[in-house]
Amino acid sequence: MKTIASTVTEYIKTKPYLASALADGIINLTSLARNIHGDIESLMRKSVNQGAIIMSLKRVSDDTSFTLTKKIINVLKNLGDITVRSSLIDYGFLLSETLLITQANLLKKIEDKKDVFYTSSRGVAESNIVVSKNIVSLVDGLFKNEVCHTKRENLSSITIKLPSNNINIPGIYYFIFQRLSWEGVNIIEVISTSNEFTILVDEDQVDIAFKVIKNLKGL
Repeated sequence: MKTIASTVTEYIKTKPYLASALADGIINLTSLARNIHGDIESLMRKSVNQGAIIMSLKRVSDDTSFTLTKKIINVLKNLGDITVRSSLIDYGFLLSETLLITQANLLKKIEDKKDVFYTSSRGVAESNIVVSKNIVSLVDGLFKNEVCHTKRENLSSITIKLPSNNINIPGIYYFIFQRLSWEGVNIIEVISTSNEFTILVDEDQVDIAFKVIKNLKGL
């Protein structure tokens, strides 16, 4: 038999933003209980006392804060260096039999250029490369026979080094991306390894994005 507490808990689990806001203590529980009252009654198929919903929300708030958010915050407090680069170009190419060879030719051309930014990611049907603006003419020339479906300019990257235990804590990426989303930051692309990740944003949003990420270390 479903209890009010279990029903409220399962309901909140389907609303990630709501769960995080509860953990942050920024939601009025009485107002929230009033707003979700009808949904909880529909799930339980019977009348439910609003006060019972408030008590269940209080327990969810406490549990979420203790079991998830606190662990994530402990990781974020130990964020490593945050590196920002500007004047980047993001290319999207369809996969072809020659694309890897073309990328290899590009790497050979820039292997001695220390002022050049280059990173790439490969999917099932396409591959993206991100380069600094100072080699855009080189890229355009080398990849002229490849199918380029997107080319976005005036981008900046923010690279964040994570502590090694980040791979054992669920929700870290969500927590960071949620904060960026709340501030209206649009993430163009994400490139990650085990202990660091890079986000690509429009240059006019890089200051906001950097501030959000930097402030995470002080939570």
